[in-house]
Amino acid sequence: MSMITERPVSNPAGESPVRSAEESPARSRDVRAVVAAYVSLTKPRIVELLLVTTVPAMMLAHGGLPSLWLVAVVLVGGSLAAGAASVLNCYIDRDIDQVMRRTKRRPLPAHTVTPRNALIFGLVLAAVSIALMAAFTNLLATGLTLAAILYYDLVYTLWLKRTTTANTFWGGACGAAPVLIGWAAVTGSLSPVAWGLFAVVFFWQMPHFYPLAMKYKDDYARAGIPMLPVVASVRRVNAEIVLFAWLTVLSSLAVWALGLSPVYGVPTLVVGVIFIVEAHKLAGRARRGEPVKPMRLFHWSTTYLTIVFAAAALDALL
Repeated sequence: MSMITERPVSNPAGESPVRSAEESPARSRDVRAVVAAYVSLTKPRIVELLLVTTVPAMMLAHGGLPSLWLVAVVLVGGSLAAGAASVLNCYIDRDIDQVMRRTKRRPLPAHTVTPRNALIFGLVLAAVSIALMAAFTNLLATGLTLAAILYYDLVYTLWLKRTTTANTFWGGACGAAPVLIGWAAVTGSLSPVAWGLFAVVFFWQMPHFYPLAMKYKDDYARAGIPMLPVVASVRRVNAEIVLFAWLTVLSSLAVWALGLSPVYGVPTLVVGVIFIVEAHKLAGRARRGEPVKPMRLFHWSTTYLTIVFAAAALDALL
Protein backbone atom coordinates (compact mmCIF):
# COMPACT_ATOMS: atom_id res chain seq x y z
CA MET A 1 0.00 0.00 0.00
CA SER A 2 1.62 3.21 -1.07
CA MET A 3 1.52 6.48 0.78
CA ILE A 4 0.28 9.36 -1.31
CA THR A 5 1.36 12.80 -0.14
CA GLU A 6 -1.16 15.40 -1.08
CA ARG A 7 0.15 18.72 -2.19
CA PRO A 8 -1.84 21.87 -1.75
CA VAL A 9 -3.57 22.70 -4.93
CA SER A 10 -2.32 25.97 -6.30
CA ASN A 11 -5.37 28.13 -6.68
CA PRO A 12 -4.35 31.76 -6.86
CA ALA A 13 -7.80 32.80 -7.84
CA GLY A 14 -9.22 31.10 -4.79
CA GLU A 15 -6.54 32.06 -2.29
CA SER A 16 -5.92 35.65 -3.24
CA PRO A 17 -9.16 37.09 -1.92
CA VAL A 18 -8.64 35.31 1.41
CA ARG A 19 -5.06 36.52 1.73
CA SER A 20 -6.06 40.05 0.78
CA ALA A 21 -8.86 40.07 3.27
CA GLU A 22 -6.45 39.01 6.02
CA GLU A 23 -3.46 41.14 5.05
CA SER A 24 -5.10 44.33 3.78
CA PRO A 25 -6.40 45.52 7.18
CA ALA A 26 -2.98 44.85 8.73
CA ARG A 27 -1.26 46.83 5.98
CA SER A 28 -3.76 49.65 6.40
CA ARG A 29 -3.12 49.75 10.12
CA ASP A 30 0.64 49.81 9.54
CA VAL A 31 0.36 52.67 7.05
CA ARG A 32 -1.88 54.66 9.38
CA ALA A 33 0.52 54.08 12.28
CA VAL A 34 3.51 55.27 10.26
CA VAL A 35 1.66 58.35 8.99
CA ALA A 36 0.49 59.15 12.51
CA ALA A 37 4.07 58.82 13.80
CA TYR A 38 5.44 61.26 11.24
CA VAL A 39 2.60 63.70 11.89
CA SER A 40 3.22 63.56 15.64
CA LEU A 41 6.87 64.46 15.03
CA THR A 42 5.66 67.82 13.67
CA LYS A 43 3.93 68.58 17.02
CA PRO A 44 0.59 69.73 15.55
CA ARG A 45 -0.37 71.63 18.71
CA ILE A 46 2.53 74.00 18.12
CA VAL A 47 1.28 74.54 14.57
CA GLU A 48 -2.04 75.63 16.10
CA LEU A 49 -0.24 78.61 17.65
CA LEU A 50 0.84 79.58 14.13
CA LEU A 51 -2.77 79.62 12.94
CA VAL A 52 -3.97 81.61 15.95
CA THR A 53 -1.40 84.39 15.59
CA THR A 54 -0.43 84.57 11.92
CA VAL A 55 -3.77 85.20 10.22
CA PRO A 56 -4.82 88.09 12.51
CA ALA A 57 -1.38 89.65 12.04
CA MET A 58 -1.80 89.42 8.26
CA MET A 59 -5.28 90.96 8.50
CA LEU A 60 -4.02 93.90 10.56
CA ALA A 61 -1.11 94.40 8.17
CA HIS A 62 -3.51 94.52 5.22
CA GLY A 63 -6.22 96.49 6.98
CA GLY A 64 -8.75 93.78 6.18
CA LEU A 65 -8.72 90.36 4.61
CA PRO A 66 -5.63 89.87 2.43
CA SER A 67 -5.50 87.69 -0.65
CA LEU A 68 -6.72 84.21 0.24
CA TRP A 69 -3.94 82.82 -1.94
CA LEU A 70 -1.32 84.66 0.11
CA VAL A 71 -2.94 83.53 3.37
CA ALA A 72 -2.92 79.94 2.13
CA VAL A 73 0.74 80.13 1.07
CA VAL A 74 1.84 81.62 4.40
CA LEU A 75 -0.17 79.11 6.41
CA VAL A 76 1.08 76.12 4.42
CA GLY A 77 4.66 77.40 4.31
CA GLY A 78 4.58 78.41 7.95
CA SER A 79 3.04 75.11 9.03
CA LEU A 80 5.72 73.19 7.13
CA ALA A 81 8.42 75.37 8.71
CA ALA A 82 7.02 74.88 12.22
CA GLY A 83 6.67 71.17 11.54
CA ALA A 84 10.24 70.98 10.26
CA ALA A 85 11.57 72.76 13.32
CA SER A 86 9.66 70.36 15.58
CA VAL A 87 10.84 67.26 13.72
CA LEU A 88 14.45 68.39 13.94
CA ASN A 89 13.89 69.20 17.61
CA CYS A 90 12.69 65.62 18.16
CA TYR A 91 15.76 64.34 16.32
CA ILE A 92 18.13 66.40 18.48
CA ASP A 93 16.28 65.68 21.74
CA ARG A 94 15.88 61.93 21.20
CA ASP A 95 18.38 61.24 23.98
CA ILE A 96 16.43 63.15 26.63
CA ASP A 97 12.98 62.24 25.31
CA GLN A 98 13.59 58.59 26.14
CA VAL A 99 14.13 59.32 29.84
CA MET A 100 11.17 61.66 30.29
CA ARG A 101 7.81 60.07 31.01
CA ARG A 102 6.01 62.82 29.11
CA THR A 103 8.00 62.21 25.92
CA LYS A 104 9.14 58.60 25.97
CA ARG A 105 6.24 57.54 23.73
CA ARG A 106 7.25 59.92 20.96
CA PRO A 107 8.14 58.16 17.69
CA LEU A 108 11.93 58.29 18.11
CA PRO A 109 12.26 56.96 21.67
CA ALA A 110 9.49 54.46 20.86
CA HIS A 111 11.46 53.37 17.74
CA THR A 112 8.46 53.94 15.47
CA VAL A 113 10.60 56.17 13.25
CA THR A 114 14.37 55.87 12.84
CA PRO A 115 16.57 58.89 13.62
CA ARG A 116 17.86 58.94 10.03
CA ASN A 117 14.34 59.04 8.57
CA ALA A 118 13.31 61.75 11.04
CA LEU A 119 16.31 63.88 10.08
CA ILE A 120 15.56 63.50 6.37
CA PHE A 121 11.87 64.24 6.95
CA GLY A 122 12.68 67.40 8.91
CA LEU A 123 15.18 68.68 6.35
CA VAL A 124 12.76 68.03 3.47
CA LEU A 125 9.96 69.89 5.26
CA ALA A 126 12.31 72.81 5.92
CA ALA A 127 13.46 72.94 2.28
CA VAL A 128 9.91 72.82 0.94
CA SER A 129 8.72 75.53 3.34
CA ILE A 130 11.57 77.89 2.45
CA ALA A 131 11.10 77.24 -1.28
CA LEU A 132 7.38 77.94 -0.99
CA MET A 133 7.91 81.18 0.92
CA ALA A 134 10.64 82.30 -1.48
CA ALA A 135 8.51 81.60 -4.54
CA PHE A 136 5.30 83.28 -3.39
CA THR A 137 6.09 85.86 -0.68
CA ASN A 138 9.13 88.10 -0.31
CA LEU A 139 12.71 88.11 0.90
CA LEU A 140 11.94 89.38 4.40
CA ALA A 141 9.23 86.79 5.11
CA THR A 142 11.42 84.03 3.70
CA GLY A 143 14.46 85.13 5.71
CA LEU A 144 12.42 85.28 8.92
CA THR A 145 11.07 81.78 8.26
CA LEU A 146 14.56 80.35 7.76
CA ALA A 147 15.88 82.24 10.79
CA ALA A 148 13.09 80.86 12.98
CA ILE A 149 13.91 77.25 12.02
CA LEU A 150 17.65 77.72 12.57
CA TYR A 151 17.21 79.58 15.84
CA TYR A 152 14.80 77.00 17.29
CA ASP A 153 16.92 73.98 16.43
CA LEU A 154 20.51 75.22 16.55
CA VAL A 155 20.35 77.96 19.17
CA TYR A 156 17.48 76.90 21.44
CA THR A 157 17.38 73.09 21.22
CA LEU A 158 21.10 72.38 20.90
CA TRP A 159 22.38 75.09 23.22
CA LEU A 160 20.00 77.18 25.34
CA LYS A 161 17.64 74.41 26.41
CA ARG A 162 20.47 72.34 27.87
CA THR A 163 22.62 75.07 29.38
CA THR A 164 20.62 77.94 30.90
CA THR A 165 17.59 78.51 33.10
CA ALA A 166 16.67 81.37 30.75
CA ASN A 167 16.02 78.87 27.94
CA THR A 168 12.27 79.52 27.86
CA PHE A 169 12.80 83.29 27.71
CA TRP A 170 15.29 83.24 24.85
CA GLY A 171 13.42 80.48 23.08
CA GLY A 172 10.30 82.64 23.09
CA ALA A 173 11.47 84.41 19.95
CA CYS A 174 10.68 81.29 17.90
CA GLY A 175 7.09 81.08 19.10
CA ALA A 176 6.52 84.75 18.37
CA ALA A 177 8.16 84.69 14.92
CA PRO A 178 4.95 83.74 13.00
CA VAL A 179 3.51 87.17 13.82
CA LEU A 180 6.43 88.90 12.08
CA ILE A 181 6.44 86.41 9.20
CA GLY A 182 2.74 86.97 8.51
CA TRP A 183 3.08 90.74 8.68
CA ALA A 184 6.18 90.75 6.45
CA ALA A 185 4.47 88.52 3.88
CA VAL A 186 1.76 91.17 3.43
CA THR A 187 3.79 94.38 3.58
CA GLY A 188 7.43 93.41 2.99
CA SER A 189 8.32 95.34 6.16
CA LEU A 190 7.72 95.40 9.92
CA SER A 191 5.79 98.13 11.72
CA PRO A 192 5.52 99.03 15.43
CA VAL A 193 2.20 97.14 15.57
CA ALA A 194 3.94 94.01 14.27
CA TRP A 195 6.60 94.31 16.95
CA GLY A 196 3.91 94.96 19.56
CA LEU A 197 2.13 91.72 18.64
CA PHE A 198 5.48 89.96 18.67
CA ALA A 199 6.02 91.21 22.22
CA VAL A 200 2.61 89.88 23.29
CA VAL A 201 3.43 86.35 22.13
CA PHE A 202 7.04 86.57 23.33
CA PHE A 203 6.19 87.53 26.92
CA TRP A 204 3.12 85.24 26.97
CA GLN A 205 5.25 82.14 26.61
CA MET A 206 6.65 82.36 30.14
CA PRO A 207 3.30 82.34 32.01
CA HIS A 208 2.14 79.76 29.47
CA PHE A 209 5.06 77.33 29.65
CA TYR A 210 6.32 77.68 33.23
CA PRO A 211 3.13 76.10 34.66
CA LEU A 212 3.65 73.12 32.34
CA ALA A 213 7.29 72.89 33.41
CA MET A 214 6.17 73.02 37.04
CA LYS A 215 3.96 69.99 36.50
CA TYR A 216 6.69 68.02 34.75
CA LYS A 217 9.73 69.32 36.64
CA ASP A 218 10.70 65.80 37.76
CA ASP A 219 10.85 64.79 34.11
CA TYR A 220 13.11 67.70 33.24
CA ALA A 221 15.28 67.02 36.28
CA ARG A 222 15.65 63.38 35.25
CA ALA A 223 16.80 64.49 31.81
CA GLY A 224 19.19 67.11 33.18
CA ILE A 225 17.37 70.03 31.57
CA PRO A 226 17.69 73.22 33.66
CA MET A 227 14.14 74.51 33.24
CA LEU A 228 13.49 77.26 35.76
CA PRO A 229 11.07 75.20 37.93
CA VAL A 230 13.77 72.52 38.23
CA VAL A 231 16.54 74.75 39.58
CA ALA A 232 14.66 77.64 41.21
CA SER A 233 12.27 77.91 44.12
CA VAL A 234 8.52 77.86 43.58
CA ARG A 235 8.45 81.45 44.79
CA ARG A 236 10.96 82.56 42.14
CA VAL A 237 9.06 80.75 39.38
CA ASN A 238 5.75 82.29 40.38
CA ALA A 239 7.33 85.74 40.62
CA GLU A 240 8.43 85.40 36.99
CA ILE A 241 5.02 84.12 35.95
CA VAL A 242 3.38 87.21 37.48
CA LEU A 243 5.99 89.54 35.96
CA PHE A 244 5.62 88.17 32.45
CA ALA A 245 1.82 88.03 32.70
CA TRP A 246 1.87 91.75 33.39
CA LEU A 247 4.31 92.38 30.53
CA THR A 248 2.09 90.33 28.20
CA VAL A 249 -1.00 92.35 29.04
CA LEU A 250 0.84 95.69 28.92
CA SER A 251 2.20 94.77 25.47
CA SER A 252 -1.31 93.96 24.27
CA LEU A 253 -2.55 97.34 25.51
CA ALA A 254 0.41 99.06 23.84
CA VAL A 255 -0.81 97.57 20.55
CA TRP A 256 -4.21 99.17 21.22
CA ALA A 257 -2.50 102.52 21.75
CA LEU A 258 -0.77 102.17 18.37
CA GLY A 259 -4.05 102.71 16.52
CA LEU A 260 -6.42 99.81 17.04
CA SER A 261 -10.02 100.41 18.03
CA PRO A 262 -12.02 99.41 21.14
CA VAL A 263 -13.13 96.34 19.16
CA TYR A 264 -9.64 95.06 19.95
CA GLY A 265 -8.96 96.98 23.13
CA VAL A 266 -11.99 96.19 25.29
CA PRO A 267 -11.93 92.38 25.08
CA THR A 268 -8.12 92.47 25.33
CA LEU A 269 -8.36 94.50 28.53
CA VAL A 270 -11.00 92.18 30.02
CA VAL A 271 -9.16 88.93 29.34
CA GLY A 272 -5.90 90.61 30.34
CA VAL A 273 -7.28 91.39 33.79
CA ILE A 274 -8.43 87.78 34.16
CA PHE A 275 -5.02 86.54 33.00
CA ILE A 276 -3.20 88.64 35.60
CA VAL A 277 -5.63 87.61 38.34
CA GLU A 278 -5.04 83.92 37.52
CA ALA A 279 -1.27 84.44 37.62
CA HIS A 280 -1.54 86.11 41.05
CA LYS A 281 -3.81 83.33 42.30
CA LEU A 282 -1.20 80.74 41.32
CA ALA A 283 1.48 82.70 43.15
CA GLY A 284 -0.77 83.13 46.17
CA ARG A 285 -1.49 79.41 46.44
CA ALA A 286 2.22 78.66 46.31
CA ARG A 287 2.97 81.31 48.95
CA ARG A 288 0.37 79.83 51.30
CA GLY A 289 1.67 76.31 50.76
CA GLU A 290 -1.53 75.14 49.05
CA PRO A 291 -1.66 72.86 45.98
CA VAL A 292 -0.67 75.18 43.13
CA LYS A 293 -2.68 73.60 40.26
CA PRO A 294 -0.42 75.11 37.56
CA MET A 295 -2.34 73.64 34.62
CA ARG A 296 -5.26 75.97 35.36
CA LEU A 297 -3.13 78.93 34.28
CA PHE A 298 -1.62 76.91 31.41
CA HIS A 299 -5.05 76.27 29.86
CA TRP A 300 -6.31 79.78 30.54
CA SER A 301 -3.25 81.30 28.89
CA THR A 302 -4.18 79.54 25.64
CA THR A 303 -7.69 80.95 25.85
CA TYR A 304 -6.26 84.40 26.55
CA LEU A 305 -4.04 84.44 23.48
CA THR A 306 -6.81 83.13 21.25
CA ILE A 307 -9.22 85.88 22.35
CA VAL A 308 -6.61 88.64 21.95
CA PHE A 309 -5.76 87.67 18.38
CA ALA A 310 -9.40 86.99 17.48
CA ALA A 311 -10.14 90.54 18.63
CA ALA A 312 -7.28 91.80 16.47
CA ALA A 313 -8.74 90.01 13.45
CA LEU A 314 -12.20 91.45 14.12
CA ASP A 315 -10.71 94.91 14.47
CA ALA A 316 -9.06 94.55 11.07
CA LEU A 317 -12.34 93.55 9.45
CA LEU A 318 -14.37 96.36 11.00
